[in-house]
Amino acid sequence: MNCVIRAAEPRDVKTIHSLIYELAVFEKAPHEMVNTPDKLLEHGFGAHPFFICFVAEVDNEIVGMSLNYIRYSTWKGPVLYLEDLIVTESQRGKGYGKALFEHTLNYAKQNAFARLQWQVLDWNTPAIDFYKGFGAGFDAEWLNAWVELHKEINS
Repeated sequence: MNCVIRAAEPRDVKTIHSLIYELAVFEKAPHEMVNTPDKLLEHGFGAHPFFICFVAEVDNEIVGMSLNYIRYSTWKGPVLYLEDLIVTESQRGKGYGKALFEHTLNYAKQNAFARLQWQVLDWNTPAIDFYKGFGAGFDAEWLNAWVELHKEINS
């Protein structure tokens, strides 16, 4: 496999945004995506980054990404939260998602996180099976909850 996993850089933001949009389409919710490349640049590479991102590159082309952020569990301590693991559709099944996930998992271990945590949609059986291959646990007890603070129009 000719794949390099590396930390994302500001020059990658447009491709990262495209991958996020591709995921939104896959999840049948592109209308909910309001993030922009400019916001990703500020939020990921500004003075106070909100996320950590790794990209998978094949022949100098980004084919996937792992976007993460730090949470704190009062019971466990620091947790690395995997927000999205995305491989562009044409490149799936080639091991790039596995390489990204393993890199993210190793990053969490090397930085003494108590766990790596994420969510997966209950209908996304390929992703569920993928994560089961890593020995992942699944929790059916907890419900997702949120308060929408503002809604922007994607122009």
